[in-house]
Amino acid sequence: MNSYDVTVIGSGPGGYVAAIRCAQLGMKTALIEKYNILGGTCLNVGCIPSKALLDSSHHYEDALKHFEEHGIEISGEVKISLEKMIARKDKVVEQTTAGIDFLMKKNKIDVLTGLGSFKDATHIIISKEEGSSEEIETKNVIIATGSKPSSLPFISIDKERVITSTEALKLKEIPKHLVVIGGGVIGLELGQVYRRLGAEVSVIEYLDRIIPTMDKAQSRELTKAMKKQGVKFYLSHKVSGITNNGNEVTVTATDKKDREVSFTGDYCLVSVGRRPFTDGLNADNAGIKLSERGQIEVNENLQTNIPNIYAIGDVIKGAMLAHKAEEEGVFVAETLAGQKPHINYNLIPGVVYTWPEVASVGKTEQQLIEDGVKYKSGQFPMRALGRARASGDTDGFVKILSDEATDEVLGVHMVGARVADLIAEAVVAMEFRASAEDIARMSHAHPTYAEAVKEAALAATGDRALHI
Repeated sequence: MNSYDVTVIGSGPGGYVAAIRCAQLGMKTALIEKYNILGGTCLNVGCIPSKALLDSSHHYEDALKHFEEHGIEISGEVKISLEKMIARKDKVVEQTTAGIDFLMKKNKIDVLTGLGSFKDATHIIISKEEGSSEEIETKNVIIATGSKPSSLPFISIDKERVITSTEALKLKEIPKHLVVIGGGVIGLELGQVYRRLGAEVSVIEYLDRIIPTMDKAQSRELTKAMKKQGVKFYLSHKVSGITNNGNEVTVTATDKKDREVSFTGDYCLVSVGRRPFTDGLNADNAGIKLSERGQIEVNENLQTNIPNIYAIGDVIKGAMLAHKAEEEGVFVAETLAGQKPHINYNLIPGVVYTWPEVASVGKTEQQLIEDGVKYKSGQFPMRALGRARASGDTDGFVKILSDEATDEVLGVHMVGARVADLIAEAVVAMEFRASAEDIARMSHAHPTYAEAVKEAALAATGDRALHI
């Protein structure tokens, strides 16, 4: 029987990063993955493939609608090949997962393919697809089994007309009318992909705004921008049923006035969130406690009630984000090595990769009001930037919230071009507990989108923005 210092179950961003860091710190490490391809949801059917399709569809939309204003003339019809677009996405995924294979070999990590399940707290059985199995012994375990798409009790996902994000990434045709249930990140990103390709897109959201966990100003701005792009929104609508009629899907719902309404499309994307995935783990055999929501319960060290077993990523509480899982993977590895790592959960940024992009870190204005925190707010519109006008990306803003007494930055919320990258400036500033004045005093290159951060900081320190 092979024996390891650490065994990681699950090879998504949290799992493979945890394995690498454990190996770097001198631990004999095994990584168990039930599929033949490493990378988990993020690399295979999540973050990476969705961004590949977003980028491809963005190029198509630019060629169709925006090239002419830049003086680029295309003779003949601009055509789209969904088949080639999907093939490119698959190639990007293949290259990325191959990179994980390389990293496992480089760090001398044993990759064990099969379903990992607990025999007890120190023994794991790996069940192979062909029916055989092997058992390993391990001192410590890191559970990184991730999450799966959620549904609603009355919805039957047939994976043909009623689909999840997984199927939406490999459709054989562009929908005529895509009905999206859920106005969160996944639904909006994939909805925008197919809207750009010519589909009619209707987003049905139970709450009164999209991206409800982010700042309300961001919800308003993204709604406005996507409406201009032709996406239709039906907010405060409660879905009550979905019927597959063969080549059509009918979605029934009640609106905020309690009237029944229906939507008919050829595809329905169900994107109502994700659930922790512990199926087949046999956590009971190790004595691991799960919460009512199916999450694995952990303490401040990400340790379960069984001292040698840890859990990270989507399978525990908190935002279901790949970069959160990565930070937690490194945290556990360094904890096992006797180090004193830290994670500031308030400073894990959230991003929506639509166009315009949306990015946030820290407290929203609504949270500060709810907590009774006195704050200052400074906001700067992207349309006032020379760089934004030059590129034609004038939607959006940067908003900085700072403490009324100390001026410490408490939250930064952005909508606009490249804010997914720009938010890192805010994370760094807040990690060092910068004030809005600190940011306002720093030189930002001209012309850049980042100048909006400086201008918002100037606005937050007393209406000092220079370009509005």
